[in-house]
Amino acid sequence: MSIVKIENVRVLDPIQKTDSVQTVYIENGKLVAQVEHVEQTIDGQGKWLMPTMVDLCARLREPGQQQHGTLKSEGKAARGNGILHVITPPDSKPIVQDNGALIHGLVEKAWHDGGIHMHIIGAQTQGLNGKQPANMAGLKKGGCTAVSNANAAFENDDVVIRTLEYAAGLGLTVVFYAEEPQIAKDGCAHEGFIASRQGLPMIPAIAETVAIAKYLLMIEATGVKAHFGLLSCGASVELIRAAKAKGLPVTADVAMHQLHLTENLTDGFNSLAHVRPPLRSEQDKELLRQGLKEGVIDAICTHHEPLSSSAKMAPFAETQPGITAFDTYVSLGIQLINEGLFEPLEWVEKVTSIPAQVANMTTRWKDEAGWVLVDPELSWTVSKDTILSQGKNTPLLGQNLTGKVLQTFAN
Repeated sequence: MSIVKIENVRVLDPIQKTDSVQTVYIENGKLVAQVEHVEQTIDGQGKWLMPTMVDLCARLREPGQQQHGTLKSEGKAARGNGILHVITPPDSKPIVQDNGALIHGLVEKAWHDGGIHMHIIGAQTQGLNGKQPANMAGLKKGGCTAVSNANAAFENDDVVIRTLEYAAGLGLTVVFYAEEPQIAKDGCAHEGFIASRQGLPMIPAIAETVAIAKYLLMIEATGVKAHFGLLSCGASVELIRAAKAKGLPVTADVAMHQLHLTENLTDGFNSLAHVRPPLRSEQDKELLRQGLKEGVIDAICTHHEPLSSSAKMAPFAETQPGITAFDTYVSLGIQLINEGLFEPLEWVEKVTSIPAQVANMTTRWKDEAGWVLVDPELSWTVSKDTILSQGKNTPLLGQNLTGKVLQTFAN
């Protein structure tokens, strides 16, 4: 790669915790001292330079669901939007994340096809069947540092406890996407006036909070390190706050769309707003923001879920949940800054160094992180043409957003 000089750019560095305007030189994705020969000079006036991002939850759809996305298409979309490290739940179809021997090949393919570092969360139970613990020792040997049962239900709580004890013994983190199946049942939208008026099956907030409360008791009993992904309710923030105050080894993240979008978007049976956990109330959104600002919620993820157009064409309850999110991630982050929730460096930490720490990969991220040039004032329209992802499924289609990644510098 050529040596690039970027003049007068605002460098947001969460490692050094510095925010300053500088002239920098980049070679092979790394900042280097001044050099004699420069192949390209970029005017960085008004632009930001930040490290490449770490995404704690995204589905890339391969293997098994290439009609929605591939490692090539979604890897290029992630990299093109400044995300170099992508962590994926263990629920591909077919499920291969219960076999440590298969994981290495997928990781290599993601780098070869899409130019991203993919990190696979291993399956907590065999085939995510919720009955028997997966071979976690084999998963750890295959490179997994965490396990999860994704959105699949456990047969009973005894299975959960046995898998937590197993994971704790191996030093693996357990990732929960908390939802109590008996309460959520066949719901598809937040329990509230809008879903009720439309006759949609509902998922009350208590489906999430009951599950979190139960798992926290199990975490306390087993001592396992745990992460709660995709929080959607204000009440969940208080449970995590209490757990952290108690000294339990827990962290949490929230999807970017939960910080901006609410149940109002589901009005008129808008299937592009069908996501799980569902978009919730305005009050939930504000409490999630507050929890993130205070550090109760550690990080922001994309919860990227690309889907083909046909997956969103049935009646709302029958459509597949998911929002494509790589392409709007930075713009929505900059919106949080413009609305006064964060200073730029605070937001950068929430999408780079802190998720790297949560994922037990701080050293590796520092070694492999590149740099991202962002124009925080560039206005653009979300459309099927401007979205790099194969999936065009977002309720933000047609909206004007501000802020865009201009270039990713990485090996």
